[in-house]
Amino acid sequence: MNLTPFILERHFARYEFDVPHQLSCSDCEPLRMAELLALASPESIRLWETLQFLYTDTNGHPLLRKEIAAWYGNLKQEDLLVCVPEEGIFLVMNALLERDDHIVVISPSYQSLSELAKDNGCSVSRWEADGEGVYQVESLRSLVNSRTKMVVINFPHNPSGAMISRAILEEIIWFCERSGILVFSDEMYRGLEQNPADRLPCASSLSDFCISLSGMSKSFALPGLRIGWLACGDPVIFEKLLRLKDYTTICSSAPSEVLSIIALRSRELIIDRNLAIIRKNILLVNEFVHRHPKKFSWTPPDAGSVAMLNILTGQSSEEFCQEFLEKKQVLAIGSHLFSMPEPAIRLGLGRIGFSEALAELSHFSSEL
Repeated sequence: MNLTPFILERHFARYEFDVPHQLSCSDCEPLRMAELLALASPESIRLWETLQFLYTDTNGHPLLRKEIAAWYGNLKQEDLLVCVPEEGIFLVMNALLERDDHIVVISPSYQSLSELAKDNGCSVSRWEADGEGVYQVESLRSLVNSRTKMVVINFPHNPSGAMISRAILEEIIWFCERSGILVFSDEMYRGLEQNPADRLPCASSLSDFCISLSGMSKSFALPGLRIGWLACGDPVIFEKLLRLKDYTTICSSAPSEVLSIIALRSRELIIDRNLAIIRKNILLVNEFVHRHPKKFSWTPPDAGSVAMLNILTGQSSEEFCQEFLEKKQVLAIGSHLFSMPEPAIRLGLGRIGFSEALAELSHFSSEL
């Protein structure tokens, strides 16, 4: 396969572990082992202490799938396939799409949500928000054609933090189902809604035409476990995904699965902890923008741990972020890495160290 370089991940790989501050992390403050094990019940501790390093169930540990299904409340565990989150995208794009298919992808988006299809010979149309930052279903409909095989959505949205209502999600699914189009729903930030009433159901629980992706990396603050999952109620689609997984990871890490079970059993505590960090950082950004109204603007996120800070200085995001990196040793992810035309920075609101990085941005901005 001749894959296009993943520019966001290559950028992180170059700088992520060599700078003292990061402004743009997409995850929440990662839990430490002692913190996670302190949440474990006696039953979960027994799972951990008696763990044997065998190959695991290709579909995922039955208890893990049971806890994932319990989190959603309306999924069957037999419809869940445990995988690495990025692997889940790879499986969907390679098992379900063929050359000359057409897909519609929310824009901006995580690069692999569109690039893998493009590299496999598919054509891609981008579904963009209107001038108010709202994703309109009518504009989505206008992008669909007779070759459209899949629509890719992502709510809560990375990198903007935008949301849609349940009614709009159902309208998207109804339209796609009627048209014979699959819906691939990236739900990695589910659980981090500012208003819990805004939480969307798992798309795959609404239709067998949907495949949902989620995992432990964002909402559960455990990116190092490399545990995610795909949910799909269509047995034919599920079997295609499973057959390709035999050529990727085959099965998941046994320790990571048990640690994920522990986290899911304490999901409310972990998510509440993460939301508290996000809300504190949102207040800090509001104060920051108030102090620098001629240089920055933003729309606080409806959900998730990321949002965009608009740059009003006249510089491109690439110029601004590179100068910021060189002068203050802070890694900031610019909108150019998401192929966005307007200069902006993705803010990572889930980290405890965000305040220090934001203080450096304030100092840097005062020097411009």
